[in-house]
Amino acid sequence: MSIDLTGRVAIVTGAGGGLGREHALLLARRGAKVVVNDLGGSVAGVGASAGAAAAVVEEIRAAGGQAIANAASVTDFAAVTDMVEQARSMWGKVDILVNNAGVLRDKTFAKMSLEDFRTVIEVHLMGSVHCTKAVWNYMRDQSYGRIVLTTSSSGLYGNFGQSNYGAAKLALVGLMQTLGLEGAKNNIRVNCLAPSAGTRMLDGLMTDEMAKTLSPGSVSPGVLALVAEDAPNRFILCAGGGSYERAYITMTRGIYVGVDDQAADTVAQNWEAIGDRVTETIPEGGMQQSRLEFEKARLAGGVNQA
Repeated sequence: MSIDLTGRVAIVTGAGGGLGREHALLLARRGAKVVVNDLGGSVAGVGASAGAAAAVVEEIRAAGGQAIANAASVTDFAAVTDMVEQARSMWGKVDILVNNAGVLRDKTFAKMSLEDFRTVIEVHLMGSVHCTKAVWNYMRDQSYGRIVLTTSSSGLYGNFGQSNYGAAKLALVGLMQTLGLEGAKNNIRVNCLAPSAGTRMLDGLMTDEMAKTLSPGSVSPGVLALVAEDAPNRFILCAGGGSYERAYITMTRGIYVGVDDQAADTVAQNWEAIGDRVTETIPEGGMQQSRLEFEKARLAGGVNQA
């Protein structure tokens, strides 16, 4: 076992059950001291109980590991800040953050209330922002940090009835891309995990065989790899049932059509050429699109020389 987390301190949110529990147990088995965070509410985010987190802590301690429970809601920045201080008071630092807490409030967009939309955004997106903000400067000061944001295929590719969830999950990819750039000089590596797992969030949506194969524990090795010392940076890791894939946000070469009165018509007539993936690339940052478009305009003689 080459990945050794001995001496590392980790926070795992939503770790009272499902994926988070498996993440916490595995990190602890590899030597990490773990803050097991869980509000203890329902899948929809209703209710609260410290019991779920405490039970996982007992599992870790029974196996010889070190862990403490925390029942803060990730939507409460003050409570999250206190959680980080709890970890630092106990163990002196925080090296690893796994943002896993989440809720579901699925409905078609036509039937979804704005309250349900905002709630899912608040937990998944702002919850991850709160936790990451609370550890960020400490990680910068110690020149070490490993952060995992939990995205989803629903955000990457869409899923019927999950406009709120999909919007939040793809937003986390954008957050990862920028934080990965900003944190690199301080040895903070930020990655995304897109899990497929038969958790209570997917009750009734998977067959028994599928749920058994896509167990939460089969995803957690991906998290371990993403928080290791030699982890990558800005990697979208898809994981489920022992299989792993990488998702990319790519950009095609596209075409230059100019800026005359027929530009819109030319675009409408060339969707296939614009979408041709043969020469697609993976931009290193947001300015690459602008550089590509300027270069194409320059080559076509369309650069304004005034």
